Amino acid sequence: MKHSAHHIASRHKETYVIPHSILPPVSEAPPATNDRSLSDQAYESVLAMIVAGDFPAGQKLPTEHALSDQLKVSRPILRRALKQLREDGVIVSRQGSGSFVQRRPEGVMLDFAPVGSIADIQRTFEFRAAIEGEAAYIAAQRRTEDDLVRLKQALDQLDRCVVSGKLGVDDDERFHVAVCAASDNKYFLAARSSMQSNILTGMNLTRSLSLTKTQARLELVQAEHHAIYDALVAGDADAARDAMRDHVNNARQRVFEGT
Repeated sequence: MKHSAHHIASRHKETYVIPHSILPPVSEAPPATNDRSLSDQAYESVLAMIVAGDFPAGQKLPTEHALSDQLKVSRPILRRALKQLREDGVIVSRQGSGSFVQRRPEGVMLDFAPVGSIADIQRTFEFRAAIEGEAAYIAAQRRTEDDLVRLKQALDQLDRCVVSGKLGVDDDERFHVAVCAASDNKYFLAARSSMQSNILTGMNLTRSLSLTKTQARLELVQAEHHAIYDALVAGDADAARDAMRDHVNNARQRVFEGT
C-alpha cells in the first residue's frame, strides 16, 4: 500500500550517520573558498544599483574593469555575477558592445527580499525546476486516485486564494508537496524538505509580488498550477514535467519583473 504524504514526510526526520571509515582524511578535504560568496555579493550589489535606478533600463553597464574596481572584486568573480544576471534576464550582452540593462526590477521586490537573500532564492528556483520537474514526470505515471484528490483539494484552495486576494503560501506549498508525494518516491520529498525554508521564502516573495499585480496576472500564475494538475490527471509524464519546469522557471523570472 502506498504511504500517505504525512507518513512519508515523517520518515525523513531520521538521521543517517556516515561511518567514519568512508569519510576522507581531513588532509584530503578540498580547500575552503569564498568565491561563490563574493560572486553572490557582487551579483546583489549590481542588482541593487539597477533597482535603485543607477543603471536605467537600456543603459550600458560600466566596463568590467570599472565595476570590479568599484565592487572590490576580481574580474572572474564579477563575470560570474554578470552571468547570473544574464540568466535572470536582468542584463543582456551585446557582442562587442558590453552588457546592457534589459529590465529594471521593481523596488518593491526589495521590500519582500532584502539584498543578501536574492542569490539564494534564485538558486532555490533552479533546484526546484530540476527536482520538481522530474517528480512531476514520475507522478504522472504513478499517481493514484487518492493523490489526485489531494492535488485537487490544494488546487481548489489556491483558486479561492486568487479570488479572495489571500497570499496562499501554505496552499501553494501543499500543492507542490502533493506532486512530490504522488511520485511515490520518498527522496523527492526528502530533497525538497532539505530546502523548505528557502522554498517558502521564494514562494512568499513571488506570491507577495503577484498580489501587487492585476487579477488577470494572478489568474495567469494559477493557470500554471492547473496545467500541472491536468497533465497529472491525463497521465502525460512529458507534459507534467514541462508544465512544472515552466511554472518554476516563470516564478524565477517573475521575481525580476520590471518597470
